[in-house]
Amino acid sequence: MASIAELMTHDHRSCDHDFARAETLANRKDWEAATLAFEAFANGLEAHFQAEEEDLFPRFEAVTGMTQGPTQVMRGEHVEMRASLMQLRAALANRDLDEFAGEAETLLIMMQQHNMKEENILYPMCDMRLGGERDALVNTLAIRLAPEHAA
Repeated sequence: MASIAELMTHDHRSCDHDFARAETLANRKDWEAATLAFEAFANGLEAHFQAEEEDLFPRFEAVTGMTQGPTQVMRGEHVEMRASLMQLRAALANRDLDEFAGEAETLLIMMQQHNMKEENILYPMCDMRLGGERDALVNTLAIRLAPEHAA
């Protein structure tokens, strides 16, 4: 069974791949394909955020009693990234490559910093502190991240 860190880090890489594809298509000015690729990325990222916000973070907070710590910071960063997604959607709709490229760079930096904090600090803490319920939580998270693979 994968750990929380392994599962969620793998999902970060999947989102990164989808984002890179959308950027490549936008740079080619293939607006329709870029929009489709971007929406696939945005949907995957939102599924990731929801898995954290609705399952992982509440369990971690319940076990540790830390509600004003790392999970609060991560939620705040999710809000910022969601706002960036809206800006990217607008740039795609307007077929504005300069705006898209600038906002994409901003989002990429935010995601890299956010992912490093989760992968190096929060996820290992979750694996350590959630102990006996970790495997069940990993199953729940996996279903949220890839519902088409659910039994």
